[in-house]
Amino acid sequence: MRIGLFGGTFDPPHVGHLILAEECRTQLKLDLLLWAVTDNPPHKRYANVSPVEERVKLVEKAIHGNPAFVLSRVDIDRPGPHYAIDTMNLLRQEYPNSQLFYLMGGDSLHDLPSWLRPQDFLRVCDGIGVMRRHEDEVDLESLEKVLPGISSKVNIVEAPILEISSKQIRQRIADGMGYRYYLRDAVYQAIKDLGLYK
Repeated sequence: MRIGLFGGTFDPPHVGHLILAEECRTQLKLDLLLWAVTDNPPHKRYANVSPVEERVKLVEKAIHGNPAFVLSRVDIDRPGPHYAIDTMNLLRQEYPNSQLFYLMGGDSLHDLPSWLRPQDFLRVCDGIGVMRRHEDEVDLESLEKVLPGISSKVNIVEAPILEISSKQIRQRIADGMGYRYYLRDAVYQAIKDLGLYK
């Protein structure tokens, strides 16, 4: 099986996430795409991130009905901090005979040399799916000098330009502005029912 790992805080998961996930699934020919809700990533340390179980519920509602999209608790059911190398090693144990693809944005690819044990991370990945916007430049030549072997692992996923962010949606909710069509109906309803982001 070809499996992709799509990690994020998903606070909340919106239609942009779903579109990107589906582009990765189809362009990389993935059999399964794991949505890994991150508690609070060590490289970002968000302020005021919503409780993880609330975000898990929202992701479950966002991906419901798509058998290729599966929630993964790989970064929830263990103590932090959670580093990509550890996450991928755990998935390697869980799916020993599968090809594993780590999905990231162009900005994360640029920062990869500063991650914990980046060379080991490269080794454990069968591929890295990089969601690239059309204007993003991916300088693989420079990265190859720092991380030999990265060029053979990178698969560019052409992603549509979607100016939607979870932060923007949270702000719209807090300001009493419309936000319904940024989300799947079930996610919108859950946010309303739970009174989130007010």
